[in-house]
Amino acid sequence: MSPDASEPRFEALADDAWLIHPAGVDDAAAADINATIAVHRFAARLRSAAPAWLRDLVPAWTSLAVFFDPERIDAEDARAWIAAQDAGEDREAPGSSSRIVEIPVRYGGAFGEDLDAAAAELGLTPDTLAARHRAPLYTVAMIGFAPGFPYLGGLDPGLALPRLATPRTRVPAGSVGIGGAQTGIYPRESPGGWRVIGRTPLTLFDPQRASPSLLAPGDRVRFVAIDDDAFARLVRAP
Repeated sequence: MSPDASEPRFEALADDAWLIHPAGVDDAAAADINATIAVHRFAARLRSAAPAWLRDLVPAWTSLAVFFDPERIDAEDARAWIAAQDAGEDREAPGSSSRIVEIPVRYGGAFGEDLDAAAAELGLTPDTLAARHRAPLYTVAMIGFAPGFPYLGGLDPGLALPRLATPRTRVPAGSVGIGGAQTGIYPRESPGGWRVIGRTPLTLFDPQRASPSLLAPGDRVRFVAIDDDAFARLVRAP
């Protein structure tokens, strides 16, 4: 942990925003899911207070962007208030508990073209890799890269894999991949270099929904293996 990690660290992100690294969270711990959970708990504390000048909160792996209304509060006053919310030993906050979302995945074959090669690289069978991949309860650290793309923390360290040397020009929507020490889901067809080990039939992002993104930062995710019939059935479902 860095020497100043016992205090929240502030960076001016814009005239109306602070980037905060909460107390006890170190940038070097980006692969530590506990650091990510701490960021989301802090975001929940600010959200539950909901001052009139608070415009938006955008959590990431080890930091939180806080956007405020500069016509309602001075930047330094906002900073002081935020720092006060980060004080104290109790890191819990009202509303900090998150929902658990089950994501069905068809692993391997035409749905996960990198599964066999990835398993061989790790010295595992494809079934073992898939089982270990779906064993953890993941946390959505942040949404980025593309609308609805969840960066999930909590991957078994033994499954970490480098990205492809040459990214694909087309990765199907719903593809579940491993990139470094993270796992994620492509919400729509796009280029990408993550190792694709499976695919979900769920729609991760739909602008017509009341909440376009299926997942939100702080959500917990559990992967569930399905077969071809279940995949086809879920594709046809509303």
